[in-house]
Amino acid sequence: MPAHRTAPLDGVLFFPVTPFAADGRLNETALETHVSRGVGKGPGGVFAACGTGEFHALDLDEYEQVVRIAVAATAGRVPVYAGTGGALPLARRYAEAAARAGADGLLLLPPYLVTAPPAGIADYVEEVATASPLPLIVYQRNNARFTPETAAALARLPNVVGFKDGIGDMDAMQRIILAVAEVERQRPFQFFNGLPTAEMTQLAYAAIGVPLYSSAVFCFAPEISLAFYRAVRDGDRNAAQRLLAGFYRPLVELRNRVPGYAVSLVKAAVTMSGIEAGPVRAPLVQPTREDLAELERIVAAGRALAAEADVSRAA
Repeated sequence: MPAHRTAPLDGVLFFPVTPFAADGRLNETALETHVSRGVGKGPGGVFAACGTGEFHALDLDEYEQVVRIAVAATAGRVPVYAGTGGALPLARRYAEAAARAGADGLLLLPPYLVTAPPAGIADYVEEVATASPLPLIVYQRNNARFTPETAAALARLPNVVGFKDGIGDMDAMQRIILAVAEVERQRPFQFFNGLPTAEMTQLAYAAIGVPLYSSAVFCFAPEISLAFYRAVRDGDRNAAQRLLAGFYRPLVELRNRVPGYAVSLVKAAVTMSGIEAGPVRAPLVQPTREDLAELERIVAAGRALAAEADVSRAA
């Protein structure tokens, strides 16, 4: 099957939430506003129905509609990637739905629950990749782990265009980057930092040649996300460290209190920003009232730090 090509990604990567209405159904109006408003702030790409977008909680029809709305709201300004994964037959069906909805590419999430050796996970990736014409980014996380050899073999597949790391083993990641170097010399191939609240580790990833990262913070405070991105890009370590200490570290400490807060807090913060994102779906849980109050204080501090960084940068 011929590969569908899209331009390499650049800049902050926007992973929108999936808003739900009070009755539990997809809130299409809120989703369109969320994506359109976010794209207007200048991300390098949109990743719809992925981890922050509760891919795990969407049925196939909802998923296709989420991707379709994201594509329409983006209006060709940046590429739109859609999540896929789970059981192999379902992963293929989600990939087909993403193509129907107009997505530019796929982010392949780990298969559900099962533990398998790297060769088996590589076979899973290859089966999904060969079933779709869309460019595909492989996500190394949880039970989907690759050796340098299996990563290099996958990078040779014509429509595998990127590798996203959600494990954080810098030694292993550096060896994967070196193993894939030959492919990179022949065609565009990109690496991504996919750890939760990736900004906390991005200085380390950038040092080994991984400039791209996913930013959940962009969902609710793009000015903070962009201020940090510019600080890293421009080598302004002082500005980056101030944002890490004053905003990202307290946010991560709050996130780590409850499993699933990596999504729940983001949705709550999107609602605080003026877009009704609604609740998360089970098994995730809503933040407590006390945690929401703390989240509001952390975001306010982050916005103040971002404004200071912008003033300093303009001076």
